Amino acid sequence: MKKLFGTDGIRAVAGDYPLDEQSIAILGRAMMDLLRAEGLPPRVLIGRDTRESGDWIEKAINRGIEAGGGHAASAGVIPTSAVSHLTRTFGFSAGIVISASHNPYHDNGIKIFSPDGYKIPDPWEERLEAEIHAGKSVSGPGPSDASPDPLYLREYEHFLLRKFSPGPGTKPIRIVLDCANGSASTVAPDVLRGLGFTVIATEAEPDGRNINEDCGALHPEKLAQTVLARRADIGIAFDGDADRALWVDHHGRILTGDHTLFVLSRDMEAHGRLRARTVVATTMTNMGLEKALAAEGIGLVRTRVGDKYVLEKMIEIRANLGGERSGHTILSDDCPTGDGLLTSLKILEVMILKNRSLADLIEGYTEFPQVLKNVRVAEKPDLASLPEVVEAMADVRGRLGADGRLDVRYSGTEPLARVMVEGEDEDLIEILAARVTSAIRKKIGA
Repeated sequence: MKKLFGTDGIRAVAGDYPLDEQSIAILGRAMMDLLRAEGLPPRVLIGRDTRESGDWIEKAINRGIEAGGGHAASAGVIPTSAVSHLTRTFGFSAGIVISASHNPYHDNGIKIFSPDGYKIPDPWEERLEAEIHAGKSVSGPGPSDASPDPLYLREYEHFLLRKFSPGPGTKPIRIVLDCANGSASTVAPDVLRGLGFTVIATEAEPDGRNINEDCGALHPEKLAQTVLARRADIGIAFDGDADRALWVDHHGRILTGDHTLFVLSRDMEAHGRLRARTVVATTMTNMGLEKALAAEGIGLVRTRVGDKYVLEKMIEIRANLGGERSGHTILSDDCPTGDGLLTSLKILEVMILKNRSLADLIEGYTEFPQVLKNVRVAEKPDLASLPEVVEAMADVRGRLGADGRLDVRYSGTEPLARVMVEGEDEDLIEILAARVTSAIRKKIGA
């Protein structure tokens, strides 16, 4: 049977299996059965992003929840991380997020959090998948109307405000926000303006279809132009569900989640708050970060791509800071999942306390050139079973030696193979990346 849960929940074209109405209703009912089996009351919180399909998907999952004798409260349009926080704050047995994160509007997804705000464990996913595959229909009337309760958004805003402690001497900072026409569109400008920042909000007029469209964390180029044109101190780009954030400094340079880890880890270490004196990152994290942190006496441990795996490794080694180059940053002392708004407040806090620009704060970090290529694939066999691909990868690693890295993996949410090559010679790594992508395309390209 096809595995339905990827690294970030279920994701598909809205309306197609397993995101058709019947499968979604089955998931809702199965979730209630699972909670009871775990000794938990069948009570869940649902939040969603701004996609036009979010409304009917919420109704479909509500139909299953009610058919299973459960109850769902609605937080409406709200960031993914807010549902994680609110689930444990209000004692829900699970939190459900309807979002496809950075994907285009026609996709959607379902992420589920356990009572402690963590993504549900693999055994839970397997039990839910089995019920969806079984396909036992959900009968009965449609769900009662569940209007969003503004209490939940207010509590999330208060949570963010409580986590911002710049101390005396706060100076004005001019911020350009790219809200990706997603979950951050209202809450991010409101929170930052409430703290006294000058905020220029862009891509903050969602219409159900423009989420992530040439904007947000995947497309920060327009944000960089706006930062320069408006003479802003910093630009912040969120993705559709606001669980990641990327930056533009006042020079118009686009910065990544690796820069986030560099700035926050040094500040946390200086104040004795960096547990294990170690940061958790992924195989996509730039070698330059590893070297820069080593110079500060800070270790870096790599894990598989996916914030789920970052968090697992953080728990294992008792670290409290981890993240991905793509902009997911986990500050586990505050929240057990990536939160783009929380991360933004922490970066702004460091800027204020040190009275330095973001450009100043990243001095000492030099990135290695890195090339990332995507290959659309028709299937996802084990790469080790493809001799031509194995040969190409071995050749590239041999030519890189100790001064570079190759990482090849499948996307957990899209039909893509991702090829990353890193090294000191930019022209060479382009050639080497083409060598591997060509081999993949010939064998399994779509």
